[in-house]
Amino acid sequence: VDDVIYFKAEDKYTTVITKEGESLIRKPIRELVEELDPAKFWQIHRGTIVNVQSIGRVSRSLTGKGVVKLKDHGETLTVSSRYMHLFKQM
Repeated sequence: VDDVIYFKAEDKYTTVITKEGESLIRKPIRELVEELDPAKFWQIHRGTIVNVQSIGRVSRSLTGKGVVKLKDHGETLTVSSRYMHLFKQM
């Protein structure tokens, strides 16, 4: 689980993104969030859980939405306003 960068919901499946690549698991995000350590994995959107260690930078877009820039992975993820409170201490 430590090499997971983030999880993204895909219908009844969840895509697991790691440094090595992607794979699909047959488990919804809402079940995953209950099983993962909340100190290591944060749900940042209805369909996204990110490994806290993979977060490089957090900013706001022009529309005020939270945006997470991942370390070592050129991707950005949207943070819904419901979860922005997680980043207050960063």
